[in-house]
Amino acid sequence: MRRILVFISLVAMVSMLLVGCGASTTTSEKQGGPVWSRIEQAKVMKVAFEGTYPPFNYQNEQKQFAGFDVDISNEIAKRLGVKAEFIATPWEGLIGGLQADKFDIVIAQMSITEERKKSVDFTDPYVNTGGVLITRQDTNDINKLEDIKDKKVGVGGGTTFEKVARSVQGADVRTYKSAGEYFTDLQNKRLDVIINDSMVAAYRIKQNNLPLKTSTTFVSKDLIGMAAKQGNGDFVEKVNKALAEIKQDGTYEQLFIKWFGVKPVTE
Repeated sequence: MRRILVFISLVAMVSMLLVGCGASTTTSEKQGGPVWSRIEQAKVMKVAFEGTYPPFNYQNEQKQFAGFDVDISNEIAKRLGVKAEFIATPWEGLIGGLQADKFDIVIAQMSITEERKKSVDFTDPYVNTGGVLITRQDTNDINKLEDIKDKKVGVGGGTTFEKVARSVQGADVRTYKSAGEYFTDLQNKRLDVIINDSMVAAYRIKQNNLPLKTSTTFVSKDLIGMAAKQGNGDFVEKVNKALAEIKQDGTYEQLFIKWFGVKPVTE
């Protein structure tokens, strides 16, 4: 009888502990993750990007961060009632740094992919764009993706453009840490072709009067999102709300025209 009572008592204690744990989990889910609490307390949203990717994020002549991503970040932060603080980070370290709480959000032209969704949570897309082939003006035999076979192809390491390039069997794919490096190698004939975002390519070619040209069709289409650490749904929801407001009141279009000279693609 004593053993039975002891057993019943133990079952009751375990049940109470399980109920307690369940209640704690539910409460935690309702409250959301720690990122927004950290931002709200510090009144600062730490934003990570490469800082070497004009016109999206780069350092201007005054050594200040500038670009489309910077302007969008500042608008998001303002509507959240905080300030944006920028942290330049190599592309390969963005997701790892996010998971290690080195910053709160990545706003760095990161394509939304199923693979990345396993590691981070994305906001709604804030850019619709696509990849193009970029060659020297005197190149006439590289016009479509299959033409990069047996060619030296430059791409950013760990980007969706690397994945596109490697989808062509026989392509000699070479990865770089910054866009500036492979644009330079293309001009100096160390590469035959590079793959990059259509808006980035057009901006760089125009701004620097480069003897380069882009393909007339996309080799890939991208939806670009902001990345947050998983388990912080409340923060992602707040960012999505701010982004929607920016689009609805015309701010987004104004910033897009400022940096690219055209209205944004809406579909």
